[in-house]
Amino acid sequence: MRHILIIGAGKSTGVLVDYLLNKSKEHKLQLLIADKNIQSAQFLSKDHENATALELDIFEPEQRKKQIQKADIVISMLPARFHMEVARDCVAFNKNMVTASYVSPEMESLDKEVKEKGLIFMNEIGVDPGVDHMSAMQIIDRITSKGGKLLLFESFTGGLVAPEDDNNLWNYKFTWNPRNVVTAGQGGAAKFIQEGKYKYIPYNRLFRRTELLDVEGYGRFEALANRNSLKYRDIYGLKDILTLYRGTMRRVGFSKAWNMFVQLGITDDTYTIEGSENMTYRDFINSFLHYSPTDSVELKMRHELKIDQDDIMWLKLEELDIFNNEKKTGLKDATPAQMLQSILEDSWTLQPGEKDMIVMYHKFGYELNGEKKQIDSTMVCLGDGDFQTAMAKTVGLPVAIAALKILNGAFTEPGVQIPTKASVYNPILKELEEYGIRFRESETEYLGYNKLHL
Repeated sequence: MRHILIIGAGKSTGVLVDYLLNKSKEHKLQLLIADKNIQSAQFLSKDHENATALELDIFEPEQRKKQIQKADIVISMLPARFHMEVARDCVAFNKNMVTASYVSPEMESLDKEVKEKGLIFMNEIGVDPGVDHMSAMQIIDRITSKGGKLLLFESFTGGLVAPEDDNNLWNYKFTWNPRNVVTAGQGGAAKFIQEGKYKYIPYNRLFRRTELLDVEGYGRFEALANRNSLKYRDIYGLKDILTLYRGTMRRVGFSKAWNMFVQLGITDDTYTIEGSENMTYRDFINSFLHYSPTDSVELKMRHELKIDQDDIMWLKLEELDIFNNEKKTGLKDATPAQMLQSILEDSWTLQPGEKDMIVMYHKFGYELNGEKKQIDSTMVCLGDGDFQTAMAKTVGLPVAIAALKILNGAFTEPGVQIPTKASVYNPILKELEEYGIRFRESETEYLGYNKLHL
C-alpha cells in the first residue's frame, strides 16, 4: 500500500478524500487524515478500511515529522500560512507535496532544493488559483501554437449561492472563508492594464468600479478587480499583452451595497474596538456615526450614506438586522472587520440543504492570420449538498487528481510549481469533465475597447 498523508480536514477536504477512497483499491492507497480536531478527521474517514483518522497538531514537531516521514506523498489542506511547517519537513524527508494555495515567497525559496532532490511541490491546484490557471493556459497555448497573438485576457471567478437558494436581497451567502470576503480588496490598489494603459483602483473606489458579464443560463453578474493582475503577464507568458484584468464575480448590485460598509469604515481590520464583547449590533454601527442627542441610529445612517428610506440599499441593511439592540457578537478585542463578519454570518451562512455555485469566466482577444477574434469561456459548477459543495468539488478534486498522478509517476518535472504546463493541465481538465467541471466556449469578432474611453 502507498500512504497519502492529508493534513487538514476542513470544508474542501471531503470531496478530495472521497475521490481518493474511491480509487484506493485500484491504486493501492492508504489514507491518513490528520487534523487538530480528531472528530473532523474521523468524519471524513467514514470508517473506510483504507482510511485512518489521526489527531495532529502541526506545531508539535516530533509528531508532524513522524507522520510525514511515513508518507509517500503529503497533501496540505491547511490555511496557507501554515504550509511551510509541512513543506520544510517534506524537503528534509524527500516527500512530494500538494497544496491549493498561492505560492508564497517562502515556498518559492525552496525551489532549488526541491529540484535538486527531484521532488514535486505542486501548488495553486484548487479552483482559484488552480482551475483558472489550467483552463486559461489551455486556450492561451492553443492560440499561440497556431501563431496567434494574445491582445486581451480577462478572467473572473465567483463563489456564490446556487440560484434555487438565492433568497436574500444581497444575492449572496458565504460559501467559503467569510474573513476573505470582508477584507477583500484591502492592502493596496488593484492593478491591471487595458489597451496598453496601466490602471489603478484604490480600495475606497474598488466597489464602484465594476463591469458586467453574462453567463448563458445563469444571467448577469458583475466583476470587480483583484489586487494585482499584472503578475499574470509572466505566469501566463503574456509579456506584451495589451489588456490583462482579473477579478471577482458577484451578482449585480452586491458591490454597490458592500461599498456602504467600506465608506462607513467597518471593513477595517487594523485596530480593535474597546468593549466590543458587550456591544450590540446597534452599538457597533452607532460607534461609526456622528453623535446626536436626538437623531436615531437609522436616521444618522441614512444621512451618513445618503440613502432614502425606500432605497433598495436601505432594505439590504435592514435585512441584515444590523440595528438590533439585543444581539451581540460577544467578540472581545475585535476589529471592525471581525465584528462585521460575525454579524453577516447570522444572515449569510448556508443553511442545511442549501447549495452553492462556482462561476468562472475567461475572455480572450487575439489576432491570427490578420483577423481579430474573441473567445469567451465559462464554467458553472453547482453543489450537490452540504458536503459535496461546488467549492469543495472545484478545490478538492484538482488537488486529489494531481496528488494521484504525482504518486503514479504521471508528472515528473521537479520543482515548486503551479499547473500551467500542458502536461499537467490537460489530463487534469479532462478528468474534471467526468465530474461535471467543464467549460463552454463561444467565439465572436474581437470587441476590445473603445480607445477614446480609456
